[in-house]
Amino acid sequence: MKFIDEAVIHVSAGKGGPGCVSFRREKYVPKGGPDGGDGGKGGDVIIKTSERRRTLYQFRYKKHFKAANGAPGQGKQKTGKNGENVVIEVPPGTIVRDVETRELIKDFTEPDDAVVIAKGGAGGRGNRRFVSSTNRAPRHAQSGLPGETHSLQLELKLLADAGIIGYPNAGKSTLISRLSSAKPKIADYPFTTLTPTLGIVTPDSGEPFAVADIPGLIEGAHNGAGLGDKFLKHVERTRMLVHLIDAAAIDPDDPLKAYKAINREIAGFRPEIMEKPQIVVLNKIDLPEAQANADRFLKHFTDYPAMTISAYTGRNVSALIDRLNEAINGLKADD
Repeated sequence: MKFIDEAVIHVSAGKGGPGCVSFRREKYVPKGGPDGGDGGKGGDVIIKTSERRRTLYQFRYKKHFKAANGAPGQGKQKTGKNGENVVIEVPPGTIVRDVETRELIKDFTEPDDAVVIAKGGAGGRGNRRFVSSTNRAPRHAQSGLPGETHSLQLELKLLADAGIIGYPNAGKSTLISRLSSAKPKIADYPFTTLTPTLGIVTPDSGEPFAVADIPGLIEGAHNGAGLGDKFLKHVERTRMLVHLIDAAAIDPDDPLKAYKAINREIAGFRPEIMEKPQIVVLNKIDLPEAQANADRFLKHFTDYPAMTISAYTGRNVSALIDRLNEAINGLKADD
């Protein structure tokens, strides 16, 4: 399925049904009074989160959603049937804004969270509602009110416990395939991953946790270079970061160069993201020169906990899972 993380949709609630003009007509009941019923209420448009949804792909082709109108009122004081609601499902992590005002309407973060995004119009009152001491036989009724209409911008930001960041070809896709059952595209060239991947990790003890593979960043990404800031927004919703570095590609003369460059891009996008906990992981330790480069890196590095792994061979991956599990459990306890 193609990953779609932005969409614009148009929603229209149903119009209320018109009230009825009717008079009671029964044998042996002379001069029967007005008995026109009210119109039914128009249907609402409801947005609801569903864990069945992972992207906004459904809105690529279907962009207009309209709830049913309320039915007209009937004689014998019968109220018209309410219009059926329309329920739009979105994945958790979806932000809804008004297209024109950019006002935040709802930030959907919890499963099965629902909100009425457009209210249906009220049904019109039937003629029995207009009886008074001076008007015993009203011959008019109300039309139903129109429902609300909105143009909405939907934006998806992945909800994950940990986000894997790093340069293209650092091994993020290989790592997430080791950590979880996710199967991203893996190849030996930059920008293999063009869409974020979300995987569920099941540790030996404790609750499963979600890990997101954020597509590769390059210098200038927060200003639009490479894949630009298109996927940087997904880092905002993570509890912590896994900073993956290709140990074989570390510059011996400046071992922290790649690490600092990625952090600059994240800080340039949202400085507050740098306050999230990080675990620095030196990958591809199985390749020639990788261990020597890793030793140079670790000699100069004191910012965060660091470890070496080989996502390709699986070396130390279990230890990484344990460390992530411990860190995430600690962060959840602090919430």
